[in-house]
Amino acid sequence: MYNQLVSKDIKLAVVGLGYVGLPLALEFARHFSVIGYDIKEKNLTMLRNAVDPSGELKADSFKNRDILYTSKLSDLETANFFIVAVPTPIDKYNKPDLHPLLSATTAVAKVLHKGDYVIYESTVYPGCTTEECVPILEKLSGLKYIEDFKVGYSPERINPGDAEHSLQNTVKIVSACDDASLDEVARIYETVVAAGVHRAPDIRVAEAAKIIENTQRDVNIALMNELSIIFNRLGINTYDVIKAAGTKWNFVQYTPGLVGGHCIGVDPYYMVHKAAELKYHPQMIASGRFVNDSMGGYIAKQTVKRLLANDMPMEKARVLIMGITYKENVSDIRNSKVADIVAELLSYRVLVDVVDPNADPLAVEEEYNITLTPAPTPKYHAVIIAVPHREYLTLTEPDLEKMLVPNGLVVDIRGLFRTKIKHLQYWSL
Repeated sequence: MYNQLVSKDIKLAVVGLGYVGLPLALEFARHFSVIGYDIKEKNLTMLRNAVDPSGELKADSFKNRDILYTSKLSDLETANFFIVAVPTPIDKYNKPDLHPLLSATTAVAKVLHKGDYVIYESTVYPGCTTEECVPILEKLSGLKYIEDFKVGYSPERINPGDAEHSLQNTVKIVSACDDASLDEVARIYETVVAAGVHRAPDIRVAEAAKIIENTQRDVNIALMNELSIIFNRLGINTYDVIKAAGTKWNFVQYTPGLVGGHCIGVDPYYMVHKAAELKYHPQMIASGRFVNDSMGGYIAKQTVKRLLANDMPMEKARVLIMGITYKENVSDIRNSKVADIVAELLSYRVLVDVVDPNADPLAVEEEYNITLTPAPTPKYHAVIIAVPHREYLTLTEPDLEKMLVPNGLVVDIRGLFRTKIKHLQYWSL
């Protein structure tokens, strides 16, 4: 398989050209002939013009690449090595939503040939690849798993907005259905991952590894969020506590904050789902999710309490929220917990303006029914710095004071301005 890809006798297809699939497709296209398959025609048009819809990759990343962008199943049929990199979100009940994954699997199954490989990168619970995807591949292709086609799993490790930890310099976990195919999969990924690969002994091990990477972070952030609630009642600053504790060599400096996005705020629910199938209630994981999912409402309530302490009627209060993307310096708004702050404030009849230099206003309107304000319109009774975009880091206390009424409040979720604010009312987690 590897030698045929190198000689371009066969093609590699990446199904799903988002944050995960696009960088992968472009890197493979340096060495192989690649088919980039996606169902979003608008995005495909942008890609053909060397524009990344997510804003992560520059135009240079598209140069000298042997790649075809398509939504045609007939084009996909010319591939023999498939990589599925579609989103795996959760539904409104926090249950795994496998529709994108199973839809992509169905598309691949319709064009699968004897001897082909199918590798999954989408985050799933342990066992999902063989229990949910393989039966579809067998049924629709008429081929037999392992005997006629091979399957593997290599979890994505893309971190949007992080130029330091790239696909090339981050060790890649690979797994496959047997030893011979594992050798092929490892060799193919080693072509684009300079840091090398880690061969997991089993597909389920690789699936589980991805889940616990983000579950570990989620639980630790939940601990810091819970501590921040306690420290708030004690009247001490959480970040000052962390700074002091961080002077010990073995203290890991997790910080409190909003946990949104498509990884940390989602992946643990896949493990909760699988655990429930096994008749086990994962108390720590579930508790961590509860704490982190509650933080948007908590921040809004703390803001309202401080406005009420200033004798401000809620129906006359104006609050500015700076940032709505799920993390700093990205345009991704998926599972943004800032929306929870907005919803809670609106429930108190507070007037809320939201600004963000990176978010697409149309996408925000469609996803959250929130209309972004082009620019702040002073004066506000409170300013909530929700997402520390680089555009906000240079703000000074006089800058914030211009936005606020006298005795206005600064809510600094990440504690970035705690040493800058000397005169204004100030609160952080």
